[in-house]
Amino acid sequence: MERKKLADLEKWRQKPDRKPLIVHGTRQVGKTWLLKEFGKRAYKDVAYINFEANERMAALFSSNLDTQRLLTGLRIESGCSIEPGTTLIIFDEVQENPQALTSLKYFAEEAPTYHIAAAGSLPGIAMHRGTSFPVGKVEFLDLYPLSFEEFLWALGEAELAGLLSGHDWQMLELFRDKLIDYLKYYFCVGGMPECVGSFAAGRDLDKVRETQGRLLSAYEQDFSKYAEPAMVPRIRAVWNSIPSQLAREQRKFTYGLVREGARAREYEIAIQWLCDAGLLHKVYRVSKPGLPLRAYQENSAFKLFMVDTGLLAAHAHLPTRAVLNGSGIFEEAKGALTEQYVAQELRLRDDFDVFYWSSGTSQAEVDFLVQIGESVYPLEVKAAENLQAKSLRVYRDKFSPPRSYRTSLSPYRAESCLTNIPLYALAAIPTG
Repeated sequence: MERKKLADLEKWRQKPDRKPLIVHGTRQVGKTWLLKEFGKRAYKDVAYINFEANERMAALFSSNLDTQRLLTGLRIESGCSIEPGTTLIIFDEVQENPQALTSLKYFAEEAPTYHIAAAGSLPGIAMHRGTSFPVGKVEFLDLYPLSFEEFLWALGEAELAGLLSGHDWQMLELFRDKLIDYLKYYFCVGGMPECVGSFAAGRDLDKVRETQGRLLSAYEQDFSKYAEPAMVPRIRAVWNSIPSQLAREQRKFTYGLVREGARAREYEIAIQWLCDAGLLHKVYRVSKPGLPLRAYQENSAFKLFMVDTGLLAAHAHLPTRAVLNGSGIFEEAKGALTEQYVAQELRLRDDFDVFYWSSGTSQAEVDFLVQIGESVYPLEVKAAENLQAKSLRVYRDKFSPPRSYRTSLSPYRAESCLTNIPLYALAAIPTG
């Protein structure tokens, strides 16, 4: 398996002002594998410490946080001669030891030549923020599920994946059918590493669905483990409403779908908990496409997307046979999986700020607005072959964007003011 974040880790390794690194990500998104693989490729030695149910490390970090004393204990625990610059120290399941999180501050100040990277579940790490959290003394790396391009890499299609960001539209059109077939599988499998690995090994969607079911159960167990007991029922209610929220024509989050008569103040904390845990992410509405888009963000109007398209398919109990039904999977639940996929791919782009726009009457809605540099571009998502985009025309007439984008199953086409980008080639959206 190959991950693009390995290149970001290499940039971190080479920084002269490098600080200890915390890899953010939801459960089972591949944080441990990423750090171990990076250590194997870039360092002479790896000192791996797992803090889960580790009484020795709990005792080591509980008394005092003198860095030289800690390094001695880490050498003994890992069986590794830890040397600055040539050894990667990995703190895994760091949320299980709050003092280990706190120690990163002292390593940053007193032993900056040592390379330390920590991994832990987002809800667990969030619980320890505050006085013990090393604010300003650590760096962060966000890890998400595999992108469609990484999915192709994992399936042994590196050459095909290489076409996605190369802007060779003629070559992409030649392999269009193959790319669409893989995209259908990606919608169902998603990008969680264990699910991708299972699919790569046997192409058995039923086994993938079993794995997804275990992951979803583990996430729900985390609700009780990390959230306040009084908040757990509300978190579950929001979580269980997501498939129906995204299956609507207008995907703006509606509290009435959580519970009849529900109000925002009852569920705001539950939504924020799920977002902090990395299980959901918000795309806010903006009132107009001004710069910066964040200045026009409406906090009360947003869409909620899940962390992974495959997990959404499992959470919604979408039959795996839908993959075999022509292109029907792209239109299931009014294109919910398609918009989820686009949101997921856009989230991977560090150079984008992503929002959406709708008119005051909600008669017109543009699925996404993307801020790239000093320009704002509308992006309409089309799951069906019908490419009429009435909302996009309303937006263009009102705001006159420099260019509009549409993504669909149709081939690449650049017209005077509208560019259609195939769904499988979202990586080719330009950066300016």
